[in-house]
Parts: sequence; structure tokens; C-alpha cells
Amino acid sequence: MNFSEALKAVKEGKRISRTGWKGKGMYLFLVAGSQFKVNREPLLSMLGEGTVVNYHAHIDMKTADNFIVPWLASQTDLLADDWGIVEIPGAR
Repeated sequence: MNFSEALKAVKEGKRISRTGWKGKGMYLFLVAGSQFKVNREPLLSMLGEGTVVNYHAHIDMKTADNFIVPWLASQTDLLADDWGIVEIPGAR
């Protein structure tokens, strides 16, 4: 599928990936927006304890070495037609 279709899928709560990615087990997922009160660093020293933060929805990546990192699309990702849905047994 193309990126437009993949983006629609991730907005629906599905996990997506490209077959062109070299890392095994990598995929993207949507992190819903939320609110929380600051209670630890690094925000504690910047905003103060108890400050309400509005955390905007964004897309994260699960990397091949099992880290979760923020994701930003490259031009190659945006123009690719090798996107697909990732099914993870037992995952919600």
C-alpha cells in the first residue's frame, strides 16, 4: 500500500511497516494524545512539579533492537508503495 493508505491504517490503531526497511521487527504505531502532571525530570526542572502538559498524538517506531523512538517520515517513506499492516500475535 502507499503512504496515504498506511497513514489511514495507523490512525485506525493498526501497526504499519515497510518491506524496504532493513531492520527486522520494526513497525510504527500511533501514540494517542493525553494529559499528565509533571512529576519527574527533565520536565520537572523546566516546567515545575504539577504543571499540566498536553501531550499531542504522534507516531512512534519500535526499532529492530526493541527501543521505542519518535518517528519522522523520510521522502523515501512518503513515496514508497511497500507499506503493509503488521500483525502481532497476542497484541491488542
